[in-house]
Amino acid sequence: MEWLKISTSSMLVRVAEEEIVFVRADGNYSDLVLTNGKTRSMPFQLHYFENAFQELNTNMFVRVGRSLIVNKRYIYIINLADGTLRFSGQNIKAELSPIRVSREALKALKEQLLQEAERDNNG
Repeated sequence: MEWLKISTSSMLVRVAEEEIVFVRADGNYSDLVLTNGKTRSMPFQLHYFENAFQELNTNMFVRVGRSLIVNKRYIYIINLADGTLRFSGQNIKAELSPIRVSREALKALKEQLLQEAERDNNG
């Protein structure tokens, strides 16, 4: 298990990467949504988290559009018809509502996951 360490001038937050379901941009802040259903608002823009996730040994996070980074291990349903993304997994302990994402971003995510699955099956 790897830990994401988020340091501000007044606090240090340590979050296990597997506890993060997604990170959503909210202006100059970002909201971390965790497997327990709680949300923690952090005073960083989304690119801060994108860079932090790239430093992990196993990066399971992918940027989806301009305002969202998701943990690929929890993606359950990509629904292009209604523009939603649903999450599930044994670590998720709370019901998470589906989130709205642009159709273009969902389509790109779907293609990326299909390509990764194909590589895994062939490699």
